[in-house]
Amino acid sequence: MNITTLSSREFNQDTSGAKKAAKEGPVFITDRGRPAHVLLSIEDYQKLTGGLISIVDMLAMPGVEDIEFEPPRLRDKSHRPADMS
Repeated sequence: MNITTLSSREFNQDTSGAKKAAKEGPVFITDRGRPAHVLLSIEDYQKLTGGLISIVDMLAMPGVEDIEFEPPRLRDKSHRPADMS
């Protein structure tokens, strides 16, 4: 595992290089010389979180607004609309 450290300026100037470095290990991004952020590959992130992605994380992913979702209708009579009267 390779650990890379970049200043915020270096990260902003070479984001693609930081993404490539993240494939080899974590990339620490510093602000004024102090670690402020960590860039990880999705595989490393999933290892840290136990491989589970929450619904909140999924909804925050880019492109999710393009996904069509039609949940199936429940046919069970025990489910009724709420009575709001």
